[in-house]
Amino acid sequence: MTDTNNRKTNTLQNILRVVLGLFMVLAAIGHFTFQRAEFQAQVPNWMPLSKDVVVILSGVLELTLGLSMIFWVKQKIKAGLLLALFYVLVFPGNIAQYMNRVDAFGLDTDQARLIRLFFQPVLILWALWSTGALSYLLRKKQAASTVNRDR
Repeated sequence: MTDTNNRKTNTLQNILRVVLGLFMVLAAIGHFTFQRAEFQAQVPNWMPLSKDVVVILSGVLELTLGLSMIFWVKQKIKAGLLLALFYVLVFPGNIAQYMNRVDAFGLDTDQARLIRLFFQPVLILWALWSTGALSYLLRKKQAASTVNRDR
């Protein structure tokens, strides 16, 4: 990936990047402590590992990604891309919570669980936009289409 650390971001993007990083650190703490059962409720039954192992491992990833969003400023695009990928990878847990009608995090109705599904793309876009990764991806796509057009 070329140029993944040279994108300028504005003050709002930087603030929202840190806020998202703090949100991830808090979520990670929840994985290890006060929300552990809630997170276990989201782990799909088809996962080959125990629900507790999945929650602990995803908590470690969330802590790492959250701290990366806050402190890995020179590589913020990579941090944003990795966090967006993480959000994509955990989305099946949100779908499983909806499909299996599992109550967790105060989501105790089908409507509340369905609405939550639409928040995941918001988190993905937040991670990409706040780090400059969205701009990076769009420019990369534009450059690729220019190369293909010139062939």
